[in-house]
Amino acid sequence: PPAELILGKDRILELYVNVVELGPGVFGAEAGARYHFGAPASTLSRHQAASLAAILPAPLRRRPRAMTSYTAIIEGRMSQLGW
Repeated sequence: PPAELILGKDRILELYVNVVELGPGVFGAEAGARYHFGAPASTLSRHQAASLAAILPAPLRRRPRAMTSYTAIIEGRMSQLGW
């Protein structure tokens, strides 16, 4: 059966965010936040969090600070959803 029937989409996303390689040998959102911004994930600004999301799905080739246009798109979508 498809994974979302067993785990649900939110759980799949949670698992992915906690294991994705966000830098060389840097796994998960917490480690990625510390690697790219020198701060825990819980203290990232809205812009920093969107920038970190913007490097997906190619996090080893992209850097948050270079993803300004895509970060803006993500921030716009966040606003539309009330975040």
